[in-house]
Amino acid sequence: MNNVCGWIALAGESPQRPTLAGVQKTDWLIIGGGITGLSAAHSLAQMFPQQRIVLVERQRVAQGASARNSGFVVSHELPGASELLGQPGHAGYQLASRIGVAAGLEVRQRIAELGIDCELSNAGYHFAVHQPQRLEHAQQCVATLNAVGAQASVLEGTALQRRLGSAFYQRAIHCGGGNGLLQPAKYVKGLLDSLPNQVEVFENSAIDDLQPLPGRGWKARSAEGEIEATQVLVCVGAFLPRLGLRRSQTFALELSASITRPLTEEPWQSLFDDQGWGVLSTLPGGATVRLLPGRRLLMRNTVEYRQRDLDRVELAERRQQHVHGLQRRFPGIVAEDLQHTWTGHLSATRSGEPYFGRIAERLHGVSGCNGSGVARGTLWGRLLAQMAAGGDSQVLRDVLSQARPGYLPPKPFFDIGAALRMGWEVRRAQNER
Repeated sequence: MNNVCGWIALAGESPQRPTLAGVQKTDWLIIGGGITGLSAAHSLAQMFPQQRIVLVERQRVAQGASARNSGFVVSHELPGASELLGQPGHAGYQLASRIGVAAGLEVRQRIAELGIDCELSNAGYHFAVHQPQRLEHAQQCVATLNAVGAQASVLEGTALQRRLGSAFYQRAIHCGGGNGLLQPAKYVKGLLDSLPNQVEVFENSAIDDLQPLPGRGWKARSAEGEIEATQVLVCVGAFLPRLGLRRSQTFALELSASITRPLTEEPWQSLFDDQGWGVLSTLPGGATVRLLPGRRLLMRNTVEYRQRDLDRVELAERRQQHVHGLQRRFPGIVAEDLQHTWTGHLSATRSGEPYFGRIAERLHGVSGCNGSGVARGTLWGRLLAQMAAGGDSQVLRDVLSQARPGYLPPKPFFDIGAALRMGWEVRRAQNER
């Protein structure tokens, strides 16, 4: 089975950029060509129009994790029991919501300023469950969400069935007021294609050595070239250890997803509207489902901590899980309806908060999107550039105040514990997959 991302296949590819070769010198070096790195490049170009900016990517720019996620623009997350109104954790939830709102606005501003066509919908999405007890505090959640500026309401019964075209879900919270959906590959491709000329991009250029140049910046080496940079921004998600940076307390999770062909015949025509919708589970091991423009369905119902990437046989097994998950929701779906199946990575932390900040003199980095990379990554790119340039803002101070990713035990203890924990989360969410 070919690991072809459906989002990228539907978005099309940008022209290939050259590989880093020889010796380069630049004012700014950005390592990582996803949403965060590209957002940082745009921000630096606005702040320093006369300075040179170089962006390098290990593989193809705009085709990594940033293009492979499910396309949720997260401004408001579902509050936990300890974060509800009147509970001790509500103040922290308010702070996280302020950051989330700023992140959602950042995405929309980028799209508007750069003219990116990425199927943006501002209609919100659903936190939905098959077992109602998985959303037992629905009214308190709605009150908490609305208190921080969301537009939330509970859906049940026939109203929910009509909305999603499925009897599988028994209860949901629809959350608008900042939450949205988009086509992630089109979004990140738009960030790439609209870069100003002063940003030079190198692809297929893995940086395997990063050394300080005292008082002058950093030297980054790849197999065929090197770059001397006055300032470096590292935007590689959970893969900071590849650069010798091992203190981020972040780790990678592997997910897989499938997109169907267009479901344009009956009964799908009657069941699905043209507007589309999105569903998130209330459990980490549950399923993410979307109805896309053109009446395609997306299913993501696997998440794993692994020491190596899925091979073709393993990916085929995950594809069968996607088929099963879709069939539980939409009887009549068959394996042949799935058109694309792929894998991707998510950078996670134990606390759910990011690693963000100054790594060393003239070296800054960020990691740990925890599944909210479209919005957070866009905001982080600008804030990382702002911080490295010596700037300040309230939202930057808010992000720094929450940037506590949590302690991770050393390998192999962490590897064993993480695999067991994710396996438990998946089993706990079995009825929601």
